[in-house]
Amino acid sequence: MPQVTFDADRCKGCSLCVSVCPRKIIVLSEDTFNARGFHPAKITDPSVCIACAFCATMCPDAVIKVEK
Repeated sequence: MPQVTFDADRCKGCSLCVSVCPRKIIVLSEDTFNARGFHPAKITDPSVCIACAFCATMCPDAVIKVEK
């Protein structure tokens, strides 16, 4: 199973990763703020992830790491 990690403290909540996920399993956390005051992205169901890494490629701040 692929492992996707987000550096939540560096995420600025731009939601580019949300828009490119083919499985639609990335969302912005509505109940959490990071140190910079943004809602960070998170993955809802890691077992559905296909490790395409579109999210990591689109992230302008390189806060997403995808490992197969």
